[in-house]
Amino acid sequence: METPTGPTFRDATDADVDALVALVESAYRGDASRAGWTTEADILDGQRTDPEGVRQVIKTPDSRLLVVEREGRIVACCQLEHRGAHAYFGMFAVSPTVQGAGLGKTVLAEAERQARADWGVTEMHMTVISVRDDLIGWYERRGYRRTGETTPFPYGDERFGIPRRPDLCFELLVKPLV
Repeated sequence: METPTGPTFRDATDADVDALVALVESAYRGDASRAGWTTEADILDGQRTDPEGVRQVIKTPDSRLLVVEREGRIVACCQLEHRGAHAYFGMFAVSPTVQGAGLGKTVLAEAERQARADWGVTEMHMTVISVRDDLIGWYERRGYRRTGETTPFPYGDERFGIPRRPDLCFELLVKPLV
């Protein structure tokens, strides 16, 4: 049930795995992702995640997969992982059919709130594909800063997609949580 102030948030269960895989794929890959602005269809083919990857996030200690529902339908999700003094934010997806209306901002703010409240962390970390300037700009407007610290894209590991260009890497973004 949706609250009067917005969507509902809960932890994912094994029963959510297929719906979450479909959500993440629809937000980032293939023609369906082009309905929203978060698509990676021009830089990556193949999958973004799979049932095993989603199940692993659900089962990992100090990790949560937050499910966001509206009217009983899953419309967004994100991963939170406790890593000492900081939390890692990942697997963020908003259904392309509801992107651009502020839900992403709401989900990110709730994830930050929960990480502070539940784990007492002082920073949120995430990695973003470095060529995603529009997405990085969106995070910067929400207080994240580019660190310049990069890690290689896992070329050859199709679990992360099939790159359409040779210059992909992940950049670490960080935000203090005060």
